[in-house]
Amino acid sequence: MHNDISEILVSEKEIDHICTELGQTLTHDYKDKNPILIGLLKGCVPFMSDLSKKIELKVDMAYMSVSSYHGGISSSGDVKIKMDLDISVSGRHVIIVEDIVDTGNTIVTIVELLKHRGALSVEIATLLDKPEGRTKPYVPKYVGKTIPKLFVVGYGLDYNEYYRNLPYVGVLKPEVYTSEESK
Repeated sequence: MHNDISEILVSEKEIDHICTELGQTLTHDYKDKNPILIGLLKGCVPFMSDLSKKIELKVDMAYMSVSSYHGGISSSGDVKIKMDLDISVSGRHVIIVEDIVDTGNTIVTIVELLKHRGALSVEIATLLDKPEGRTKPYVPKYVGKTIPKLFVVGYGLDYNEYYRNLPYVGVLKPEVYTSEESK
């Protein structure tokens, strides 16, 4: 698995630092606001787990399963909600916890949906921001690290459901996905 990575883009130590910094900022910004953390499955799991431990507030946590990547390395542009929330966001402040904001398709769709459902505010806390990949304009408020347009895996990010369990974010060697796509 590690041999499929050409370089480590975000180390375990840097991820821990990002979680600490964002946790402190969210603690400050959401004091007395009773926020809901909404994780977008599956990629959010490691980041949401680590980030939530650094937020020193009472928070509700919920999950949605949403996808615009249906295998492969690029977004289809078609956002599908596979599993919806089991709590109401009406009258609440929402923080969407995301592993990466890339095209913006998923985020824009979910932000609009949650606002339509009556959320007082909806912001994004993302480990990674890849603005060069945007097809819809969106600027997340809470960003751990801005990265170039590379195909990355690890720490929740996957290629065909693999590599999510890497403890860091790395650049996947192109021969891994080009050889898979030619099969």
